[in-house]
Amino acid sequence: MKVTVERAQLLKSLGHVHRVVERRNTIPILGNVLVRAENAKLSLKATDLDLEVTETLPAETATAGSTTVPAHMFYDIVRKLPDGSQIVLEADGDRAVLAIRAGRSRFTLQTLPENDFPDLAAGDMSHSFSLAAKDVKRLIDRTQFAISTEETRYYLNGIYLHAAGTPKAATLRGVATDGHRLAQLDLVQPKGAEGMPGVIVPRKTVGEVQRLIEDTDAEMTIELSQAKIRFTIGNVVLTSKLIDGTFPDYGRVIPQGNDKELVVDKKDFENAVDRVSTISSERGRAVKLSLSPGKLVLSVTNPDSGSATEELEVEYASDALDIGFNSRYLLDIASQIEGDVATLRLADPGSPTLVQDRDDKSALYVLMPMRV
Repeated sequence: MKVTVERAQLLKSLGHVHRVVERRNTIPILGNVLVRAENAKLSLKATDLDLEVTETLPAETATAGSTTVPAHMFYDIVRKLPDGSQIVLEADGDRAVLAIRAGRSRFTLQTLPENDFPDLAAGDMSHSFSLAAKDVKRLIDRTQFAISTEETRYYLNGIYLHAAGTPKAATLRGVATDGHRLAQLDLVQPKGAEGMPGVIVPRKTVGEVQRLIEDTDAEMTIELSQAKIRFTIGNVVLTSKLIDGTFPDYGRVIPQGNDKELVVDKKDFENAVDRVSTISSERGRAVKLSLSPGKLVLSVTNPDSGSATEELEVEYASDALDIGFNSRYLLDIASQIEGDVATLRLADPGSPTLVQDRDDKSALYVLMPMRV
């Protein structure tokens, strides 16, 4: 194999691909990236057996061929080579090394045979549809924070993607929850998503897809089956296994009858919660919201360090109510509100609260209260 490629393009592609590779591997080949040159193209592929990323870039192919080299070391070498340089990659079938040349720099990397490299065969995909990359990014951005990190409830370690809504207003919905908070976002259902199976996309896959979206004007194709999902954007193809489990009936925790409505300026509310929570303990993080008509008092009391209160003018016309929340969870949700005004629908100190953007109902958030 002998191929010449431009540094900037190789670095960008390796940047996408090498992130999938775990730094510690018991199987040596999983630490490598598969490099294949053919038909004026260079393709790079990496996998951790659950997730596979392939990217193709233009190159001058003198001799076609393929090999595998340590992913992180290859990336570091390319990163440190001078900007604008042309990189020549050369592998001789008889010797288990890849030579890397650029200007006066010379490197050789130990290789492993391509035949040992695993292939995450996707099989037949039952559904395929396209979405604007900015919509996929928005869906991930607005729900990702609520994905559970608790390994015992593995079926919550991802975003539940499924068809929802009514026949007249069909949606593609993403939901994430960790049991303390829930995030849900609806997009207009794209053609081809009708009747798709509900799938749980793993947390690592969600993060990689988010990072791959550099051009929000691009189109992204999503293909899926019961066991796999594939995202294609530009020259990058990401294939992933899905979480094999049943996502809970999240509809049961979305409150329907919360009759106390609180309308707040999102920025003022966020800043006030942030300020008073400075006092809260690492363990408790509780902030108390005391509501009375037209007024909200935020307070934190920490026996070890002191107390803080802040008063805000708000739109609230119901009975007085005291309710406590984890301040970090409250801030996480407040930061997801895209508009200037947030609406909180409350019931009582022990029931979940519903949070939405006043002017955009496509996203909703549910937060469980704390005792204060």
